[in-house]
Amino acid sequence: MRTTTRIAGAAGFALAATTLIAGPASAGGASHEGAVFAMSDNLSDNTVVAYDRETSGRLSQAGVYSTGGLGGQLTGSVVDHTASQGALALDDGVLYAVNAGSDTLTVFDVHGDRLSKRQVITSGGAFPVSVAVHGNLVYVLNARDGGSIQGYLRLGRTLVKVAGWHRALGLDPAATPEFTHTPGQIAFTPDGSRLIVTTKAGSNAIDVYAVDRLRGPSARPVVNAEPGAVPFAVTFDARGHLVVAEAGPSAVATFTVNRDDTLTPLAGTATGQAATCWIVAADGAVYTGNAGSGNLSGYRVAPGGSLTSLGTFATGAGQVDAAVTPDGRFLYAQTGAAGDVVALRIDRDGSLTKLGEVTVPGAAGGEGIVAS
Repeated sequence: MRTTTRIAGAAGFALAATTLIAGPASAGGASHEGAVFAMSDNLSDNTVVAYDRETSGRLSQAGVYSTGGLGGQLTGSVVDHTASQGALALDDGVLYAVNAGSDTLTVFDVHGDRLSKRQVITSGGAFPVSVAVHGNLVYVLNARDGGSIQGYLRLGRTLVKVAGWHRALGLDPAATPEFTHTPGQIAFTPDGSRLIVTTKAGSNAIDVYAVDRLRGPSARPVVNAEPGAVPFAVTFDARGHLVVAEAGPSAVATFTVNRDDTLTPLAGTATGQAATCWIVAADGAVYTGNAGSGNLSGYRVAPGGSLTSLGTFATGAGQVDAAVTPDGRFLYAQTGAAGDVVALRIDRDGSLTKLGEVTVPGAAGGEGIVAS
């Protein structure tokens, strides 16, 4: 079954590559209330860098941890090596990191701001770029060889690959440029009943897999076509609406996920920025990462899914992935040109106030960030 959504507008994938000047982001002696983990996607030694999150929202480096794998870079990418969202996932004290250059997934135990590596396991495909978690289910999205998803069952704190939970996406592996035509993200719906996969320009669609009572994906997805939209990344608002960053028109759009796995469009608006690819939700608002403009665009999402602009907020060249703290007070934005993480306070009116930034070692072009 197929639904079609058309959103007006036209934009490309122009990505800025100007230098971002990093400044100090923390003061000695400050108290800590959480952690932020950022992935380098370093091509010679992929790492996760841990930061203490101070009560002020500023960051101080706490440790660097090798994943035991390699980062990877899609052909044509500049500030976003994997051209994806969700390269890191954190759930129930376990951190999952994709190793695009090694076709593996690393599992870490999380102890505050410290990590201990528990497992490195095959991704079940080529060039993993995104990971999704719901309870004891973990799914990885592989970008190359036409794209695929692979499911795992978490037993204790160890993953077991389930061979029957592999699905090929059937995209054209020779389509160019590679970084725009490979899939962008895998995500669970809030209730865990469905898996969402964005295909970007690979097929300009949002694929929806039903998750059956045995927790495996349906044999085939419902393909929700969005001609020209280049659906890149997704999140969900508090009411369960699917909110999508569409890189083709540089727009944000909201949808209802129906019981038959089709999508009903609710609203859409152009950001007016370049390369709107990433998106994150926070307390009734969403923020899109605009790689070509080096900023974030904020929108309030109404109960019916309509969108109201909160403004645009500068971060730095090559704005890519972002994460929000569980209490909704702070947002941490990755800027791929220099490999920085920018700390921002989320104000009551939804505006963002920049607090400082840190440079993640070896992370230029990297993406993948989570906050606790």
